[in-house]
Amino acid sequence: QVRLVESGGGLVQAGESLRLSCAVSGSIFRGAALAWYRQAPGEQREFVARVSEGGSTDYADSVKGRFTVSRDDARNTVYLQMDSLKPEDTAIYYCALEALEMWGQGTQVTVSS
Repeated sequence: QVRLVESGGGLVQAGESLRLSCAVSGSIFRGAALAWYRQAPGEQREFVARVSEGGSTDYADSVKGRFTVSRDDARNTVYLQMDSLKPEDTAIYYCALEALEMWGQGTQVTVSS
């Protein structure tokens, strides 16, 4: 059974950094692209970043140059390094295994001004 478990969220001030982690159980990790999405209050869930099974990456325009997605196949973990955080980055961040439409439970990120 595949499970995705996020961690690393918290409350920070604008300009600070956070690193989110998503641990993926099951043997599917190495053959799958993994993505991060976020959902702010009253908003639809939106794409943030994706890393392919080969390590290539893709980002939403709103986070390019500030966020970095990476994966560690030895640890079955995908990361989202978030730098220069802004109040508009405040949201619940979800890890997703898109091919199976599977989601983690989410982790809250709050950025104060």
